[in-house]
Amino acid sequence: MSKALVAMSGGVDSSAAMLLSMEKYGRENVCGVTLCLSAEADADEKNCADAKSVCDALGVPHVSVDARAEFERTVIDYFTREYFRGRTPNPCVVCNRTVKFGLLYDYAKESGFDKIVTGHYAVTEERDGITYLRRAADAKKDQSYVLAMLSQEQIAAADFPLGGMTKPEVRELAAAHGFASASRSDSQDICFIPDGDYAGYLKKRCGIGDQPGDYADETGKILGKHKGQWQYTIGQRKGLGISMGRHIFVLGKDAEQNRVTLGDEDQLFKTEVRFTDVNCISGAQAVEDGKTYTAKLRYAHRPAPAKLTIGGECAVLTFEEPQRAPTAGQFAVVYDGDTVVCAGVIE
Repeated sequence: MSKALVAMSGGVDSSAAMLLSMEKYGRENVCGVTLCLSAEADADEKNCADAKSVCDALGVPHVSVDARAEFERTVIDYFTREYFRGRTPNPCVVCNRTVKFGLLYDYAKESGFDKIVTGHYAVTEERDGITYLRRAADAKKDQSYVLAMLSQEQIAAADFPLGGMTKPEVRELAAAHGFASASRSDSQDICFIPDGDYAGYLKKRCGIGDQPGDYADETGKILGKHKGQWQYTIGQRKGLGISMGRHIFVLGKDAEQNRVTLGDEDQLFKTEVRFTDVNCISGAQAVEDGKTYTAKLRYAHRPAPAKLTIGGECAVLTFEEPQRAPTAGQFAVVYDGDTVVCAGVIE
């Protein structure tokens, strides 16, 4: 019988995942674990206390793992670096690869566990000794996008018991066991920036203020001043602090010159998107060069048909219809039906 380490935040999803893991693996073969990620001790203490209370109620052990140094090095440093490079990062994708299924995966192996259970909404399927990642049953909650950069070894060790459930079903399960988290609202922001103020976070972290630079159009004509290119992202319209007599959007950013290019919305649409650091989660044999798949360019993006041309560490998606605001630093995820084929970083 497999032994499962269940990642727990104290929220409704991880609590439900623990309940289902007990049914699958047996109470004696599961253990809850909470990763301590925050530089603010109060946040970690609350998460650990909430998770431990669930484990205590269920009669299963709970441990905490100090992942703050790894989280700082691999996630927060990456997040900061990407913004100052003129890109828009996705820290959740990187955290899953390096911390939740990186550091935690190593801890699990060292501690005698062969499965890592999380409350992600996704599905794994094993065929002929290879594990495939698929979309969850609840399309609105599907998180296959943020898991697409995992390795085959990592995804083979993963178990997502909520993948076949809807969010209301998960809440009902938690409520039936009296968990306080059953009615708790979902977090909508990055865990280390709960107020969503990315610019304010970067200023505080780096000890800097605004860094004014030029707004320009695509011809190079100077239009006005901005607060620092790292405070904007491709496709942004609101909060630009400039009036052009019409809706105007961020088309591009030049970190070296601290310049932000503005233009009309129709200029945001692109047919061809290049991505690197290509990860074929189920192996290169699962990818067919020149085939038309569907692809997502951000978490909330609706998958769209695109021809995939792949070679080494670089790939190109050619969409049948132009897609709005492909953004450097975000991730492209390619699907064959409901199955993840490959993913990579948009350039």
